[in-house]
Amino acid sequence: MELGTGLALFGAGIGAGIVALGAGLGIGKIASSAMESVARQPESASKIQTLMILGAALVEGVAFFCALIAFLIYNGK
Repeated sequence: MELGTGLALFGAGIGAGIVALGAGLGIGKIASSAMESVARQPESASKIQTLMILGAALVEGVAFFCALIAFLIYNGK
């Protein structure tokens, strides 16, 4: 294995880990903020839940795309 190939594989692994960490933190922050909002205004729970799910889906979509790029780098070398 060449040095460049090894570094690309290492970078892809580190990148996938950072993506998973960032997505977890982002979704945790979304859920935390939604819980605080519902606690302050319980009558708005359904609207807040809808927006929370939409935000979490967008974060997951970006995380999936970044992880896909990391796996493509891994399989391309």
